[in-house]
Amino acid sequence: MMDLDPRLYEDASVSDNNVRNIVLSYLMHNCFKETAKTFLSSTYLHLPVDYTVDVDKRKAILNFVVEGDAVKAIELTTELAPNLLENDTDLHFDLISLHFIELIRSRKCTEALEFGQKKLTPFGKVSKYVEKLEDFMALLAYEEPEKSPMFHLLALEYRQNVADSLNRAILAHANLSAYLSLERVIHQSTVVRQYLQQEVDKVI
Repeated sequence: MMDLDPRLYEDASVSDNNVRNIVLSYLMHNCFKETAKTFLSSTYLHLPVDYTVDVDKRKAILNFVVEGDAVKAIELTTELAPNLLENDTDLHFDLISLHFIELIRSRKCTEALEFGQKKLTPFGKVSKYVEKLEDFMALLAYEEPEKSPMFHLLALEYRQNVADSLNRAILAHANLSAYLSLERVIHQSTVVRQYLQQEVDKVI
């Protein structure tokens, strides 16, 4: 953990401009371009050119993931960020798995089995993927996979988590920050709070 003394920040203040930048970072990170433009129209800030590059394509990719269309998401990701999925095996695995899950959701079990044997089986040679693969394959045993012990794999939250990982990876591939300014502020606040708690414990 960082050796950070909160007393250094006793007289520190946060400017309105810093707050606006945090808000802008959040909006652009999540592809809310139109909202960002509206927000900027009431401030003195300017949208960094870097953040406008391919934001519409990135938003489309993330929407495809959330909707469960992993095939289209993979296709567009390959166009926008060549070699990204080749170099990020974990992310590629998540997207391929997402397509497998959507086939099961659509009750296309035969197609899912064929797809799994072709695309997912190679991952079985890597130990860290084995447990996940077992959960995915187990979905085939249920007539109503939504009621299975692995129901969370079919939940919207699962797709949103994959989309978030992909979003960060695309931003990093473009040499943009993969993490929000807000996240860094929260992390710093957590470090300060932990430090203060340690100081209190020493006194007690």
